[in-house]
Amino acid sequence: MRREEIEQRIQIGLAGWGDHDDIYPSGSKSGEKLKIYSSRFPIVELDSSFYAIPTPDRMLKWIEQTPETFGFIVKAYQGMTGHTRGKIPFSDPKTMFQVFRESAEELLRAGKLRAVLFQYPPWFGCERKHVDILRRTRDWMDGLPVALEFRHQSWFQGETRDKTLQFMRDEGWIHSICDEPQVGEGSVPMVLEPTSEDCTIVRFHGRNASGWHSSGQPNWREVRYLYRYNAQELLEWKGNIINLLESTKTCWMIFNNNSGGDAADNALQLMEALGMDLPEMPGPPPYQLSLFED
Repeated sequence: MRREEIEQRIQIGLAGWGDHDDIYPSGSKSGEKLKIYSSRFPIVELDSSFYAIPTPDRMLKWIEQTPETFGFIVKAYQGMTGHTRGKIPFSDPKTMFQVFRESAEELLRAGKLRAVLFQYPPWFGCERKHVDILRRTRDWMDGLPVALEFRHQSWFQGETRDKTLQFMRDEGWIHSICDEPQVGEGSVPMVLEPTSEDCTIVRFHGRNASGWHSSGQPNWREVRYLYRYNAQELLEWKGNIINLLESTKTCWMIFNNNSGGDAADNALQLMEALGMDLPEMPGPPPYQLSLFED
């Protein structure tokens, strides 16, 4: 692929913009970070929306702070994917979805909504009731681009794998492909199959197998995503991306291995491996991609 085509069809970014200290000049204020981030990366995963639905006014502020071509992958609110263990702060599920829609539609009107990401929990297995939930969700989100990510292996076991992928194609779900540890039914295999001709998402969660099932620990999030991809792993992904682009127009790559400050460096390394232009960063140049690094 030509360099120009790679730049057009591949976008690499990070999960959130607040946790990546290395990409900001010293002394940067929190309110300045999105503007700086969006000058360095073309796309971001908005993960704060998982914990609370942003107001339309908040979305408008983020729209104003980012370039015209910038894109957001918005993570669905936890009550919409069954993560919330307690009572959700809405009168009923449909109202919750409508409030979320009103917020996400601000990004859609601005041309900055790439997808709403529905990441379902490890207990959301391949069952009829869950298929019905996916159909209802797709109906309530009609008109918005939606991406689907599973955390239970049953969706991709045996003959179910192809049925799941075909279901996603039929229902209009973008496949969010996971790179994550393979440690039982609470993780999914890397299924390198697009379900949309337009776009595919890849999310890099790291490969910290020992820390993946650490939900009972107070610092479980820091433990789970503590991982730095090495040069060989990223070079393998270079090949995977080129193969994906044979059947999907664009790939959006999101590094979620934030715990140790590794996401930004790994994103830059992958950009370098693909021959993409690197953004101008503060401080020393990014780590060089080398097969001989430790």
